[in-house]
Amino acid sequence: MIRFALRLPEDLHARLTAQAAADRRSINSEILHLLEVALATTSSGTPDRPGSDQAHPAPPRGKPDSSPA
Repeated sequence: MIRFALRLPEDLHARLTAQAAADRRSINSEILHLLEVALATTSSGTPDRPGSDQAHPAPPRGKPDSSPA
């Protein structure tokens, strides 16, 4: 299993914590579950955004990662 650090806004962390508690999961397990559901949805042919062009994905959002490569 790969480990990496993830920076989250405080409000998103609070939402994840609440959802994990409601689902009786750890935060890590909740994140894995949400990613699996999201990736299953996109791999079934459903575009991630209405009208999105899969041949030309949207550029990354937010600040560029400043961590070393």
